[in-house]
Amino acid sequence: FCKQSTSMSIDLEKLDGIGIITINRPERKNAFTRSQYEDLASALKDIDTDDSVHVAIITGAGGAFSSGQDLKEMAEMATAVASGTPASSQPGGFTVLLDGLETFSKPLIAAVNGVAVGIGMTLLPFCDIVLIDETARMRVPFSELGVPPEAASSILFADQIGWQRAAEILFTARWIEAPEAVEIGLALRTAPQGEVLAHAVELAKTIASKSAYSTRVIKQLMVAGRGGRIKEARAREEALFAELFRSRGFSS
Repeated sequence: FCKQSTSMSIDLEKLDGIGIITINRPERKNAFTRSQYEDLASALKDIDTDDSVHVAIITGAGGAFSSGQDLKEMAEMATAVASGTPASSQPGGFTVLLDGLETFSKPLIAAVNGVAVGIGMTLLPFCDIVLIDETARMRVPFSELGVPPEAASSILFADQIGWQRAAEILFTARWIEAPEAVEIGLALRTAPQGEVLAHAVELAKTIASKSAYSTRVIKQLMVAGRGGRIKEARAREEALFAELFRSRGFSS
């Protein structure tokens, strides 16, 4: 692979019809800042508009996939909103990333190489296939933080793993180990420790060897079955976040 472009914390490499996006902020376990959301969305757009790339992989640098939102930055944003700064003046990085994930038209594989928390877990239903390191684990801590769900997870988790499992995971904020993630359908299969990216690349090579037209149409038809439910769920979640920030702010 040769590096095509990079930002401060998002790397993009392309070779032989495959694009690999690496969340590269290992010193903070790949926690997302507003600018990083936008950089990841930009990398997705780059791949989506590049006819030479047929499949994308998202993974993390170091020992984490992503530890979620940078809570310090989130608290600062919430404080600004609570103090009267209009929400529209805040950077829209999170929304930009979700728009990019929702509209991405090519096969998208997640190679979950380590801990996946918050957006590190909620972006997974936007991926077509999830492979996970056998030592990785994930959780969504919304009920501990006192915030609503995000990224349409209020419907996508139930769609993917069933109502009761989704409710338990969202209500309890408990950890899900890699074997359970596979068992309940959050991931397709595990890979031996340290090998998940290599497994994802092999799968991507197989997909990239097929008709690019067919794989895009297959995804288009599968996504169309969701209708407008994702946008509606996101709107409900984002309205609750906005109200929370206006009324009492957020504290990490």
